[in-house]
Amino acid sequence: MDARSPGTAAGQSAVEKSAIRKVAVRLVPFVALMFFINYLDRTAIGFASPNGMNDDLALSAAQFGFASGVFFIGYILLEVPSNLALHRFGARRWLARIMVSWGIVALLFTWVGNFEQLVVLRFLLGVAEAGFFPGAILFLSLWVPAQHRSKILALFYLAQPLTTVIGAPLAGLLIQQEGVFFGLEGWRFMFFGVAIPAIIVGIIAWFYLKDSPRDAKWLTAEERDWLTHALETEKAATNKASGHVSIRHAFSSGRVWMLSFIYFGFIYGLYALAFFLPTIIEGFQSEFGTEFDVFQKGLITAVPYVPAAIALYFWSRDATRRGLKTWHIVIPALVGAASIPLALFAGSPALTIAIIAITAMAIFSALPNFWTLPTRFLTGAAAAAGIALINTVGNLAGFSAPYLTGAIADWTGGYEVPMFVVGFFMLLSAILMLVLSRRGGTAAGTAVDGHEVAVGTAPMGH
Repeated sequence: MDARSPGTAAGQSAVEKSAIRKVAVRLVPFVALMFFINYLDRTAIGFASPNGMNDDLALSAAQFGFASGVFFIGYILLEVPSNLALHRFGARRWLARIMVSWGIVALLFTWVGNFEQLVVLRFLLGVAEAGFFPGAILFLSLWVPAQHRSKILALFYLAQPLTTVIGAPLAGLLIQQEGVFFGLEGWRFMFFGVAIPAIIVGIIAWFYLKDSPRDAKWLTAEERDWLTHALETEKAATNKASGHVSIRHAFSSGRVWMLSFIYFGFIYGLYALAFFLPTIIEGFQSEFGTEFDVFQKGLITAVPYVPAAIALYFWSRDATRRGLKTWHIVIPALVGAASIPLALFAGSPALTIAIIAITAMAIFSALPNFWTLPTRFLTGAAAAAGIALINTVGNLAGFSAPYLTGAIADWTGGYEVPMFVVGFFMLLSAILMLVLSRRGGTAAGTAVDGHEVAVGTAPMGH
């Protein structure tokens, strides 16, 4: 195969292999570290909640859920403008700016004094973080051709379950440092400890990241040429097939909106799990008569995410090897829908955590494969807008999941009904993905029911 041509099923050139390997080694771990810190900072409130914050601030379950979810209002308001700014000013500058901004806001949680201040800071944290995740997805998509994105995005997405695997015990250790730093309560010291890395890594990102393969001195001339040619060829083919989709058309595309609603279901499950799992574990003491210290609770919280990380890697690897098929997204959605309501009917802490682990495996197996879809039919500013819109609509679940979970738990006196609601939304994601595939609304190179869908399949709803 010519070194300047995109990879084919027949094999890959040495230049292609070395270029993708260097991107995977040089960029993905660093962007994944940024994502690790991002997810830890936005979910730190879940660790603080049962470890002193709710008591000190006199929060009900509904107030905690609202404060957790209000983050996503600020996040949603600026998501699309932020991603368009990233496209205009470059990923390196914009991602670094986002990270330093949210690090400063996250630091202020150390001194929060009441419910009202908590709500304001959570809203501002969402404003500061807006655009980071879709920006990171877009950034990595600009570095690798479509046939390699499942692998690259899977490596990137590993940061999310690993955030809990590493972050939960870390949060537990920080929370145990009661009074060590200027007499701060442990949960306040935890907020301080997870905020500082965001500022430091954000500054490093300004100098470390590059906006395109053309700027990468760590690639050989042949590797730069291959990546540039492959990406430009792919972009030209997508533009030709889709008729140079504009930002306006990205917003009106039926495919984009359908993907948005599919993502909503996964995010509803993800954040219901992230914000309330520590609280569920706290309830083991009254339900099963077990007692754990703060560090042990952190370790237990981390347990479901270890198999989730393993499942994510191998499921995405299978999608890369076979070509992404509809069932790579539908099966995890169905498994998550069935498993998450069952967790609260288990008869022991071990069985509860085992069922939650299955749910986590399902959610994380689907997400990196899902994110290969938008850039298969969107490019340039339309891709920036479309990815941001999908993430924006999906993250409406980031607000509604914790708030509704807390409110329904207050109303019903338990978490059984809220978990059935989570299962319903994940089931809806599976159904919508099947509808999308049947209507030919997936993208270039995406196998649907064993067949490749042509680039430029007419967007639904136009």
